[in-house]
Amino acid sequence: MKIKISVILFLLGLVSCSDQIDFQLFSPSGELKINVSNLNNSSAFTLINGSDTILTSSKIGLKINGLSFAENVSFRDFKKSEIDETWETIIGKQTTVNNHYNEYKWKVANNKQSSLFYEIVFRVYDKGFAYRYVFPSETIQDSIKIDKELTSLNFREDYTYWAYNGEKHNVGPVLRAEKSIKEVQIPMVMQFHDDRFMAIHEAEITEFAPFSIAASSKDKSLGFNIAYSKRNKSFKTSWRAFMLGEKVGDLVESDLLVNLNEPNKIIDPSWIKGGKSLWDWRVLGYTTEDGFEYQLNTESHKRMIDFAAENNIQYLLIDADWYGDEFNESSDPTTTREGVDIEECMQYAAEKNIGIILYLNDVGAKKFGLERVLKQFSEWGAMGVKYGFMKGGPEEKVKNTRVIVALCAKYKLMVDFHDNPIPPSGDRRTWPNLITKEFGHAQGDAKYSHFPETAVNQVLINQIAGPLDMTNGWFDLNSAHMGRPKVFEELPGTVVAEVAKLITIYSGWMVLPDSPEAYLNKEDLFDCIRNMPAQFDGYKVLDAVLDNYVSIARKAGDDWFVGSLTNREARAITLDLSFLSEDEKYEAILYEDAEDSDFLTKKESYTIRRQSVNAKTKLVVRMGKGGGHVMHIKRISSEDE
Repeated sequence: MKIKISVILFLLGLVSCSDQIDFQLFSPSGELKINVSNLNNSSAFTLINGSDTILTSSKIGLKINGLSFAENVSFRDFKKSEIDETWETIIGKQTTVNNHYNEYKWKVANNKQSSLFYEIVFRVYDKGFAYRYVFPSETIQDSIKIDKELTSLNFREDYTYWAYNGEKHNVGPVLRAEKSIKEVQIPMVMQFHDDRFMAIHEAEITEFAPFSIAASSKDKSLGFNIAYSKRNKSFKTSWRAFMLGEKVGDLVESDLLVNLNEPNKIIDPSWIKGGKSLWDWRVLGYTTEDGFEYQLNTESHKRMIDFAAENNIQYLLIDADWYGDEFNESSDPTTTREGVDIEECMQYAAEKNIGIILYLNDVGAKKFGLERVLKQFSEWGAMGVKYGFMKGGPEEKVKNTRVIVALCAKYKLMVDFHDNPIPPSGDRRTWPNLITKEFGHAQGDAKYSHFPETAVNQVLINQIAGPLDMTNGWFDLNSAHMGRPKVFEELPGTVVAEVAKLITIYSGWMVLPDSPEAYLNKEDLFDCIRNMPAQFDGYKVLDAVLDNYVSIARKAGDDWFVGSLTNREARAITLDLSFLSEDEKYEAILYEDAEDSDFLTKKESYTIRRQSVNAKTKLVVRMGKGGGHVMHIKRISSEDE
């Protein structure tokens, strides 16, 4: 991986043994400013974005070993550095990421017990900031215990917020002053007025349980809920990360979280490849017109491998029960059940240049040895692992996730975590084999279905955290729930919206849930999926309104794919195509809801047409109730050709 980096490091002439009462932290452009003070021995900071004050005086600090570090402390050893680097992603929303920030750090010492201190580190970007606490070895005697986060964020004005909500529809909109909630999960998205948004999340979750937001007071303030265990050696907390934008789409486009993580630790990441994947789990029970019934067996897997090889699909995901009942402790993932021959399947897939992803349950990994299992997967020729149902408390799951990712890297396996995983936190930069997570309600998963508004909000809330495995792309919407035991409820939505979701949701693996025959039954629409690249190389939010609609453009070489989604309302939006290269001609293939399309009654109606477009085009996009819209924009020539 090539990295261009320029570093300017200088110490401000603040005498290291003297206390500093207050100072200012600036972003590289100076647009974002944080004022930090320790007046009257009370630590606080304010946040100003341009001329807009977002945070008024807000207490900052921790309670450690029973002592408060939000008051009666001293600041010392103030340092500043500037970093401006550009790094290449392995599998990312963009091919390169700029990481430009000013970093400030200083020691915070308790005046009652001067040997007890920590460093606080701020990184200030033009479109956000983050801070963390660092505990060097010299401050730790017997042990250190963070008892409580004392920070209280005081906002100048009231705001509306939305937040992640596990496998349910996201929380919001909530007017802060009208509702008190003790625990709000992250990411949390806040809207102050029409052109000011903020998201709060966590970056580089490495060993402690993730935090949540405390919104239980009656005013507009927010705090952090934490649960830290004791430490007897040096450590650092995760980053409290704040993304800012004039539009909600700016938060989704932000690279703040990945930039806050350490660089790639995999020396040769050439084996890490994104792509589209078929999936056997929801196809079980599907009967084709020629009488073939998909079952959990090698014959079915070969049929899917053939389809993948013929249709620009790179992987087949073989899900649960291939080595026996996934929750039965006697099911050994280094063997296979009757009817499934993994070695034969792997050999057949290799001949067709298709990669195999194998499911692994936490039960089997622990009973038969995680490394032993992963080594066997690698020897068979697997390309990746879908890891499900991790057990344990939040901190235990954080640590186990890191162990699994590192071991997968050792055996050149990519990994996808399902079933209430630890939140993505930009860690894919450090471990790019961490492809995606089911951080939300995957379409058709659990035993209920989500509705169009959930799909819209997943793009604008869940996706802030990182790449998502939402298993989108259903074509058999009318009857999938009738003959397949792993499709539990009727699927609301339109078939065009299902294609649009593959564009709006960024994921290292686009896992397609339907049968090959369902796709071939609408081959003209499936052609859009067939022409999608294994991995896009650009991501841009064209337009979005939380709870209402979203439109995303994804770059694919000289081409673009644009996906739009609406909630339960039919609507028309106008898309500005100025992101296209000037002086070039394009043809757009438009995949559209039919006039009567409806997410409950006319799910599979669609039309396809073609239209010439260029960078000056303002295109009116119409979507049915709960529907969507898709464009494949193909470059055809330059004006001077």
